[in-house]
Amino acid sequence: MAAYNANDTGILLESGTNELELLEFNICGNSYGINIAKVREIMMEQELVPMPQAPAEIEGVFMPRDKLITVIDLHKVLGTEKPANARGLFIICEFNGMDIGFRVTAVQGIQRIGWTAIEKPPQVSGDSTSGIATGIAKVNGKILVILDFEKIVSDINKTAGLDLKGAENAKATAVTAEKHIVIAEDSQFLNKMIVNSLSDIGFKEIRAFPNGKEAWDYISQFSDYNGDVTECVAAVITDIEMPQMDGHHLTKLIKSDPTLKKIPVFLFSSLINEQMYQKGLSVGADEQFSKPQIGMLIERLLQILS
Repeated sequence: MAAYNANDTGILLESGTNELELLEFNICGNSYGINIAKVREIMMEQELVPMPQAPAEIEGVFMPRDKLITVIDLHKVLGTEKPANARGLFIICEFNGMDIGFRVTAVQGIQRIGWTAIEKPPQVSGDSTSGIATGIAKVNGKILVILDFEKIVSDINKTAGLDLKGAENAKATAVTAEKHIVIAEDSQFLNKMIVNSLSDIGFKEIRAFPNGKEAWDYISQFSDYNGDVTECVAAVITDIEMPQMDGHHLTKLIKSDPTLKKIPVFLFSSLINEQMYQKGLSVGADEQFSKPQIGMLIERLLQILS
């Protein structure tokens, strides 16, 4: 698996199928998963340059092909010790405008599953994955824990949260403040931050859901509405990767309905790249923004609602 490169494989080219490919990896005998769309390549352990006064989870940096990559040790994040004699692997990811390497013990392979097979993780006090697990999946008899990599990075680097730049002076008017906004975001951390960002500028009617299915269950009840459906749901802001139903499938369902298709849908995800942008267009997304650009999203949202 060390030779894997994102350019060498077709990553779920179909749009709105409600499926994903998970890269299965191992941390001290336990199995975890990451959406393959986030993975650029897998590399053997490299020599690192330590960063002065960096958090303990940050091992250091290296620069392959003139690109600086910061390495986070997932063993430390999860409260375990990396094996003493085993040479580890780096999973190199690109999201939120950053290049991050995650040290893991081993990589098993790629698993393709439906989002409906992914359950919300139980909240267990004292569990090392509590708060940073977004889903649990059973694959080939094994339990895979899907981690919230955005939260891991944000917890370590406090400057990696949502970027409000461009919306410093934004304010919902009397016309827009009463508009009903639906949010679908599985990360509790980001879900709360998006809700707070919208509330801070004056929005009063916000319905937030932890996955696309629950959002769809709410939105679909208005498919028989006789008036302007945007009076019921003025806009939808959705992540792409979520348990039960992903954002592409949610968008496809909304845009395939004769009544609901009038609702503007904003995709807001760390996965927005050229390929994923085209997938978003193919399912009918009105706007697409890469995390953490919440400021740009808010600006556009106010323009559309006004």
